[in-house]
Amino acid sequence: MTVNVSKVVVKDAKGEDKCLGDYQGKVLLIVNVASKCGFTKQYSALQKLQDTYGAKGFEVLAFPCNDFGGQEPGNLEEIQNFCSSNYGVQFSIFDKIHAKGTTTEPYKTLNATQPSGDVEWNFEKFLISKDSQVLKRFKSAVEPDDKDLKAAIENALDS
Repeated sequence: MTVNVSKVVVKDAKGEDKCLGDYQGKVLLIVNVASKCGFTKQYSALQKLQDTYGAKGFEVLAFPCNDFGGQEPGNLEEIQNFCSSNYGVQFSIFDKIHAKGTTTEPYKTLNATQPSGDVEWNFEKFLISKDSQVLKRFKSAVEPDDKDLKAAIENALDS
């Protein structure tokens, strides 16, 4: 089943509705993030992906999530300050979401991606094509600088 995110509406950092279809023409990497997780160090590599591919039409979209071990307890301002001061994050950080159980968007839609099911932990990644199709799902342990992830980003940008 092909999953399309063009009609998915999320809340941005200001609490305003933002349609993922507004990003049509860009390749996206959607990641559920947490500040107190063993994978938190991935923020640096996510920013490096943004720096490397941003000018080519790529964007990292981060969605803070407190569903896994209470590892994202802060409010959005605290999360943004933590990310920018500790990891130099400049990519978009959206309002907090739920990625499992009673999910909120974008995860109501993304969790239908094969293999379907709730996100299992923080820093799971979804690669979205220029035409809003979910291309691939990468588990948390896949680092942002993983050669397969980078190759998938490059292929999506070249499509």
